[in-house]
Amino acid sequence: MTGMGDPRTTWSLVDSAEIEADKQMTCGAAAEDPWRATMSHPTHSSTTPEDANRFGAIHVHLEHKKAADIDEVVYYVDGERRVYVPGSAEERNLVRKIDLHMFSCLSVLYLLNYLDRQNVGNAKVGGMAADLKLSSSDYSVVLLVFFPAYLLGSIPSNLVLARVRPSLYLPGITLVWGLIATMISQVKTKEALIGIRFLLGLVESGFFCGVLFLLSSWYRKAELAKRMAYFYSSAILSGAFGGLLAGGVITGLEGRMGIRGWRWLFIIEGSLTMFLSIIVVFILPDWPVDTKWLSQEEKALAAARIKADHVGTVGQKMSSWKATLSALADWRTYLFMFMFTMVTGAGTITYFVPTLTSNLGWTGNKAQFMTVPIYAVTLVFELLVPYSSDRFKERPYHVVAPACLAGLMYALSIGVKNHTAQYVFLCFGLGGTYGAFPVMLAWAPNVISYPNEKRAVSLASINMVANLASIYGAFLWPANDAPRYVMGLATTSAFCFAYALSAIAAKYLTAKYPYTFDFEKWGAEAESDEIIINEKAPT
Repeated sequence: MTGMGDPRTTWSLVDSAEIEADKQMTCGAAAEDPWRATMSHPTHSSTTPEDANRFGAIHVHLEHKKAADIDEVVYYVDGERRVYVPGSAEERNLVRKIDLHMFSCLSVLYLLNYLDRQNVGNAKVGGMAADLKLSSSDYSVVLLVFFPAYLLGSIPSNLVLARVRPSLYLPGITLVWGLIATMISQVKTKEALIGIRFLLGLVESGFFCGVLFLLSSWYRKAELAKRMAYFYSSAILSGAFGGLLAGGVITGLEGRMGIRGWRWLFIIEGSLTMFLSIIVVFILPDWPVDTKWLSQEEKALAAARIKADHVGTVGQKMSSWKATLSALADWRTYLFMFMFTMVTGAGTITYFVPTLTSNLGWTGNKAQFMTVPIYAVTLVFELLVPYSSDRFKERPYHVVAPACLAGLMYALSIGVKNHTAQYVFLCFGLGGTYGAFPVMLAWAPNVISYPNEKRAVSLASINMVANLASIYGAFLWPANDAPRYVMGLATTSAFCFAYALSAIAAKYLTAKYPYTFDFEKWGAEAESDEIIINEKAPT
């Protein structure tokens, strides 16, 4: 709480026991919020609008109207009372501004992240396997070693992120992994390649789960799946763009300056990553209450709309140890762990897409270029399914339907020998797999929405354990299974049906046992009724 003479902007929020759908807050429409969370503590406002205006602050609070049993977010600017209206012109302008800054940065960084991670598959086809004398099992180890390192850094990284500026932290780790990716161009032995891939996994471990945490701190629950899709579409584009870039670089620069084409691939992509990470520092937002390019009113609106959705606000309210324990003691964390593990296991097929296309009759650069239509179909699914999920405020069946489609496509691929049919099944199989993925990314923070630190640990834990699937997934596609790859396709199909079933289970379990959090039990500071928008004090 701020003292009377504190020059910082102060605003307070009072939560009621019930949260209705957005339009009901202001228009009285009868609609129930399917992602309502129940707070296990009361909060109280102590700062008055008069105090706030006297000291140049913006005062915001939630008023509960008993007659209508609704909440209104109210804020005062220069003595004028304003009511937060979901979907207002002011909010739409703010969200567009956030989107522009957020995704101009995160989409580029994730595109580079996936390129730096996936280019090992393109390099393998482009001559790396022959130069380094990599057997099929050696290549699996090269893929495998990335993930134990990835597991080690996820939770610590998110706990650090919760306490620092994202605009410095996320580009910082991007700069380091770009440097490490560039170093791959200098490897002479498979042992060196394995060691550098381990370092790459350790540094990259904080990026994906950090972005999930950042997005869930800025967007309302009914906005999140689309934004996860915008972000994750970079992974799909990297598959298409990576194939084009790899084909062009490996062929066009082969032997230039005495350097093999596949080595040029790592040099170019790693250097580009380092360069762009520096630019992102000046654009990426921090948290809603302290992003420098937002006005005081925009900061208040950004934070108020998230608070109204019962999403934890940024600030240290739990120790790292308590946050970790509370996340690991919640059965919901393990439910989403299983779902993410299954979809991640299905997603390991992307590492072998260039190999699969080369076994369908295309070779060399043609095999690289034929990955592009696959990712184009995947991108359509990946954007449309989350859009529908947000539009209808529904998560489970938007996971089940594409998952079942993907499982069916992979199963059919086993039984046909026609290469064209196999290629079509592969397109729709990946489409179904990745159509469900952004919905799942939004579903977890929709459920485990507060407190802030628990959400950070839960998302990191889910992502960490899910990536275990990438370890054994790397061994599902041995070279001696070519050209049918029955084991890989059958297992991937099983993964898809498994996460479809787990989504149905999650639907009923989360409805029967709504999410609550006992702040007193975990020794945590209750979600504050006052949030301070940090402004530099005059000197």
